[in-house]
Amino acid sequence: MQCIRSPYSIEELIKKSRFIGVLTPCSNESEVNQTLRQLHLDHPNASHITFAYRIKTDNGFISRFNDAGEPSGTAGKPIFQHLEGKELINVLLAVIRYFGGIKLGAGGLTRAYGNTAKQVLEMVQFYPYVEFVVSHLTLDYKQLPNFEYQLKKFEGDIIEQVFAEQIRLKIKLPKENFSALSKLFPV
Repeated sequence: MQCIRSPYSIEELIKKSRFIGVLTPCSNESEVNQTLRQLHLDHPNASHITFAYRIKTDNGFISRFNDAGEPSGTAGKPIFQHLEGKELINVLLAVIRYFGGIKLGAGGLTRAYGNTAKQVLEMVQFYPYVEFVVSHLTLDYKQLPNFEYQLKKFEGDIIEQVFAEQIRLKIKLPKENFSALSKLFPV
């Protein structure tokens, strides 16, 4: 599985219609909806804002696509197929169309939306998806230097720390490293 860290966009003209492909990282459906609202605000005169997204949750994947008024299966599905083919997760890929006066037909629309999605994906730098775990633990003050050293070794971060009689920590680290750290410091 792969993901992205920053947004990308491209624009092309196909038979006088303007197509804008926008790829944005989104970690949940709330972020997807917020990004779509912003795209509608940024492109109030667009004929169609079609999209597809794939989000990984604790319960599996959430995948959706939408033709946004284009003939069924001509926009959202071709976009989604490119996301699926690249094994991308936690992303929204939208293609915005400004109609240029020439009808493309179902096949032409499918190619136009699919090619716009493909072109955006060709310019992207992908990163392997890393699943993180957030955990809480309590340490004695004398344990902290060794713990910080080990946590860094396991690519983790301290998100929150409270100093009292003991130190209460909230940490985040890759899921694959969690059990190894837990053996050194029971969580």
